[in-house]
Amino acid sequence: MKKVLSILMTIVVLCIIMSGCGIENVKSDSDKISIVTTVFPSYDFARQIAGDKAEVHLLLKPGEESHAYEPSANDILAIKNSDIFICVGSLSEVWVDKVLDSVDTSKTRVIQLMANVELITDGEEDHEDEHAHDHEHDHSEYDEHVWTSPLNAITISGVIKDTLIEIDKEDESYYNENYNNYVEKLEALDKKFRDIVDNAKRRTIVFGDKYPFRYFSKDYGLDYIAAFTSCSTETEPGPQTLANLINEVKKENIPVIFYLEFSSQRIADTICEATFAKKMQFHSCHNVSAEDLKNGVTYIQLMEENAEKLEEALN
Repeated sequence: MKKVLSILMTIVVLCIIMSGCGIENVKSDSDKISIVTTVFPSYDFARQIAGDKAEVHLLLKPGEESHAYEPSANDILAIKNSDIFICVGSLSEVWVDKVLDSVDTSKTRVIQLMANVELITDGEEDHEDEHAHDHEHDHSEYDEHVWTSPLNAITISGVIKDTLIEIDKEDESYYNENYNNYVEKLEALDKKFRDIVDNAKRRTIVFGDKYPFRYFSKDYGLDYIAAFTSCSTETEPGPQTLANLINEVKKENIPVIFYLEFSSQRIADTICEATFAKKMQFHSCHNVSAEDLKNGVTYIQLMEENAEKLEEALN
């Protein structure tokens, strides 16, 4: 299947190079900078810094899973015509290199999120282990969810700001002002999380789901227990893993079991039914719903909601 998809993508790219016929040019005719992003966090960072000086386009459709995403012809053309293309730079975006190698992006500045922060490995331990909250295992790849750390968000926003200034030196003060204002909000968010953890009764969070928060838990000194040790896992956890999770929740009197946005919630439901813990969503910000996107939800808002839920889970 992957071979077929790869061949199809190559054909699409070749068609774009040779003609471009029948494909809508998604780049605006205005003088605004064109920014194309693959995931919601970078989309939001870009619009906070660029303001009204840029048109920012998110490739992922609302609610779409990035690991299953394949670019359309219009998406490829949008990347080709963009001034700035922001991708994660992870294995879940294997299509990116093929697109960048196949079309002329000589006028496009490419930002890879993972190339600008210190990376943490993504666990691939056996799910029949006691539980998965140890950060010192032999992992097979890096965790791509770098934006779950507000401190990383500051770093990434700085790279976006600097890139905008390279393109549009005339509006340097505008981008600097937007960046400084945004950093204040991110620093306030970081302080809120630190205050919550510093005043908490416990330091362990439980996810009846995958765990894309290694950067987050490292920043705030949190331990985690999760049904999956890797976000790339597609199989259900074994019965021993579920039993261990349930026993740990009961033993530590864990009050909240988290699940991710767009999750089936089945595992979290099973744990909650066995332990009477409360089920709550903890948003990874990877992507958002159509309603949230329409309402202009931001990374800050989603993380502030996470902060309220974290406080309940740790007390």
